[in-house]
Amino acid sequence: MTTTDRRRVSARRESLLGDQPGAFASARFVRITPMKARRVVDMVRGLPVDEAATILEFTPQAAAKTVGKVLASAVANAETTEGLSTADLVVSIAHVDEGPTMKRWRPRAQGRATRINKRTSHITIAVQPADVVAQSKKAGK
Repeated sequence: MTTTDRRRVSARRESLLGDQPGAFASARFVRITPMKARRVVDMVRGLPVDEAATILEFTPQAAAKTVGKVLASAVANAETTEGLSTADLVVSIAHVDEGPTMKRWRPRAQGRATRINKRTSHITIAVQPADVVAQSKKAGK
């Protein structure tokens, strides 16, 4: 895929990766709190894809399953749309944003009610070849 084709694809890709090779995937409106998802995402940021997948497979947190699916989707996107080899991919960008909060009410004593916040997350993972990530670190990005 040429640079001009890549720019036409999406503005979201442009904001995440720019004109560098790589692919991304995101899961939106996931019913897990962002704080819990960030703990899992922080474990795999900067790791090679195969090592990150292994860590997510054996991590006991509930968010690890969803993050693993997003990682697998990003790798599949890199293979199919970009034609990149899976062997040298690295998790370059991994972040969790807060989605909308569902507000529910719980009855309490003496006719009162307290609010329960059911939080959601937007999980985004981008993978790039290891040499591109190393060059961007040297450049100071």
